This record gives sequence, structure tokens and C-alpha cells, in this order.
Amino acid sequence: QLQLEESGGGLVQPGGSLRLSCAASGFTLDYYAIGWFRQAPGKEREGVSCVDSSGGSFNYADSVKHRFTISRDNAKNTVYLQMNNLKPEDTAVYFCAAAAESGCRLLWRGEVNYWGQGTQVTVSS
Repeated sequence: QLQLEESGGGLVQPGGSLRLSCAASGFTLDYYAIGWFRQAPGKEREGVSCVDSSGGSFNYADSVKHRFTISRDNAKNTVYLQMNNLKPEDTAVYFCAAAAESGCRLLWRGEVNYWGQGTQVTVSS
């Protein structure tokens, strides 16, 4: 079965940190751009970050720049999102996605091949 599975979400206080993981099974991530999206209640899904297939190029939404870091470990077939200095407005369900491209152009448009099921991140005191 081809799937992505997120983990690492939870409840954290403002200013805290979480690391999300996205593990692929049934296929290799080597040739995919991988990204993270999030959706808060009553809001549209938004792109958060993307890493290209080589792991050498990274993109971030302005709202998370300098706080979030995306990385990939192809040997483990896993992508990570390190989230620091979390704010209440970061509260959302976070999804990882894989697009069969080298860059992130299609992924940012939501044209992906695989979606994970999502993991809840709640930032609250």
C-alpha cells in the first residue's frame, strides 16, 4: 500500500517546539518533492514548506520563515518539519504531500500524487 504517514503532532505552549515526521511506505521518496500543508478550522488549506527531490532547495510560507525548517532523510524515506517558536495561529491539522517532480512548482499548487492523513498541532497556553 502506497501511503504517507505523519506523526509528531500534539499540544504545545506558545514559544514551544514540535518536530513532525512524514514517513513513506510502499514507494521511495527519492524522486519526489515533499511538502507540508496545514488547514485550520474554517480556513482554506495553505502551503507551509517544500523541499525539492535533491534536498537542496527549500521553500517556506512567509508566516513560518525563520521558525520552521524542512529536511529530508532519503535513507529513512522520511521528511521532517521542525517547528520552533510556535504561535497560536500555527494551530491546524498538518498534512504532508509528495509530488512527482524535482522542484516544488506542482506541489505548491496542490497537484500532488500522495497525501498523508494529517496530524493535529495545537498551540495554546
